[in-house]
Amino acid sequence: MSAEPQPAAGPPPPAPAAPPRASKAHLVRQRLEDLIAPMSPGEPLPAERDLAADLGVARMTLRRAVEALVADHRLIRRAGAGTFVAPTRVDQQLSATSFSSDMRSRGMTPGAHTVWAREQPAGVMLASVLGIDPTARLVHVRRVRTADGEPMALEDLHVPAALVPGLTGTDLEDASFYQLLDSRYGLSISAATQTIEPHLVTPDEADHLGTHAGAPAFLFERTSRVSDGQVAEFVRSVYRGDRYRILVDIFPTSTGDRR
Repeated sequence: MSAEPQPAAGPPPPAPAAPPRASKAHLVRQRLEDLIAPMSPGEPLPAERDLAADLGVARMTLRRAVEALVADHRLIRRAGAGTFVAPTRVDQQLSATSFSSDMRSRGMTPGAHTVWAREQPAGVMLASVLGIDPTARLVHVRRVRTADGEPMALEDLHVPAALVPGLTGTDLEDASFYQLLDSRYGLSISAATQTIEPHLVTPDEADHLGTHAGAPAFLFERTSRVSDGQVAEFVRSVYRGDRYRILVDIFPTSTGDRR
């Protein structure tokens, strides 16, 4: 019998492509992330010269990786002091909760330090916001609000004095205004209107917030009312941009146009 013809051998299949190699910048960043992962907020990185030698890279390559982590709020630079692990940023959902309740819901310990407190005439602008006569008295309290002992916001609270007789700055030291309003005066916040805008920290604000002038921040202004419709407060708060982030749930209003 004659042997059956065999099919001609074709070309060998191509070898699988090698996976793309990670860039040096990516590898350096990954090694930096591994380095800072177990570190605590505020802990310093080694000096740039030493860190570059440990990682076996040029200082310029290291500097670019560090700057990328600074931009992502993983690290923070302090002029003349060095580079440090950045504090954890707090996500804030927009709601009418107090600062104290908000921080506790995130597993953080809220605090407040009264910088000063005074009683003064409302004046035209604040009177129009609070719905009182310009000659009426108001209580103005400036506080540094803290989370786990670290400055988070600088708050200026304005309250009609007739609404909170006897209120002092000492009353609001490490205390929630909303809780005090309820427990001492029998009033609870029923509605609020709040605006938010970007802000650059002023030199005076920087001293209280532990940051530098010109640092990015959020400016909150809130007007709150109690159940009878009376305005109970006007509060202006400057929140550190490196420690605070706003979280908003968004839902479509209709199914007609979703472009």
